[in-house]
Amino acid sequence: MSVLENLVPHRPTGISDSSALGKVSYVCQSIRILLLLAVALLLLLAAACEEKKEAAKPTPPEVLVADVVQQDVPIYSEWVSTLNGPVNADITPKVQGYLLRQNYINGSLVTKGQLLFEIDPRQYQAAVDEAKATVARSKAMLEKYTADVVRDTPLAAQNAIPLRQLENDQANQDAAKAQLLADQASLQNAQLNLSWTKIYSPVTGIAGVANSQIGDLVGTGTKMATVSETDPIWAYFNISESSYLARAADIAKVVRSGFATSTLPIQFIQANNEPYPNEGKIIFVNRQITAGTGTIQIAAAFPNKNFILRPGGFGRVRLVTSDNPNALLIPQPAVIEVQTAYQVVVVNPEGRAVFRSVKVGDRVGPNWIITEGLKPGEKVVVEGYQKVQLAAASNPEFVKQGVPVTPKPYVPPAAGAPGSN
Repeated sequence: MSVLENLVPHRPTGISDSSALGKVSYVCQSIRILLLLAVALLLLLAAACEEKKEAAKPTPPEVLVADVVQQDVPIYSEWVSTLNGPVNADITPKVQGYLLRQNYINGSLVTKGQLLFEIDPRQYQAAVDEAKATVARSKAMLEKYTADVVRDTPLAAQNAIPLRQLENDQANQDAAKAQLLADQASLQNAQLNLSWTKIYSPVTGIAGVANSQIGDLVGTGTKMATVSETDPIWAYFNISESSYLARAADIAKVVRSGFATSTLPIQFIQANNEPYPNEGKIIFVNRQITAGTGTIQIAAAFPNKNFILRPGGFGRVRLVTSDNPNALLIPQPAVIEVQTAYQVVVVNPEGRAVFRSVKVGDRVGPNWIITEGLKPGEKVVVEGYQKVQLAAASNPEFVKQGVPVTPKPYVPPAAGAPGSN
């Protein structure tokens, strides 16, 4: 029997359909059942409304907040710079010949005086041998004429021989001396040419890839390779004339006292935005303002024992130009850039997040200086402001009163961690 059949009232046993008492009893049972069904339906509807009401109540979004910090901070200026070695020696042979061998590995460190290339020396060795033979012949002739002068000098004094003969002997002796000097000079030149068939590094540094291969005919116009000094390495950068004039007095002091005594630290920011660990110092300021750009060139030297920095690299140089006392700092991720304006999300003491326009200054490490719009001790959202935006968009009342949030402290990344500049 189904549940519905159990709910339908049955006629009492022994009472006919026409009996008045049976009809009344049947109606009462039906009314009671209907009332029970109505109460059950109302209870179900009430429970459903309560569940729906509880599900519609969202929890406040969780955000990470940081305090607005007030402190004195140095102000840095940055300029794009190019790296280069103090000396970039082009390796060019002084004699012509066929390249026999390369005695270094491309891109390796070489020391001053290290053998780099060897050119076929046979023709120059032959020239040396020929020059030695010529010198020997000249010496023999000089010895002969010297002996004639020694022999004829006393004879001419005794008038045993004509004076003209002694004079001829002396002239021949002088000519032989001059010839010997010329032949000795030719020998030295031949020996130099022979020595130049071995090409040595003029400096200690990094040797680049060789442009000449074994068997190539090289000569005085052939650039075989380049060796660059890299420790220290120089960073060249250009500052505007106005920036130079603003610091001309300080620069003049450094120039007068000598750049070796300069104590102004300068930092190099590599192309991957990582600071180079070693500080440098300014070593020269160029003599003139470039007419086309209105800038003046400055160079700074950085220690580079591990050859991390290479010639041709790009980066930025940074140095302290002024101080900002009592600056307000917040983490850079807390600043929201909207076209040309900036905003932050401030969490008030009631735990509600509101958007506020601010004005920003310079970046200092992982932080940003706020020049207007915040007070010391206020809390700003560093992570999670997208949740605040969604909550404000779903409830117009939040725009005026603020979005309820669950703030938790923001922990900045450790120095040197990825993304921490």
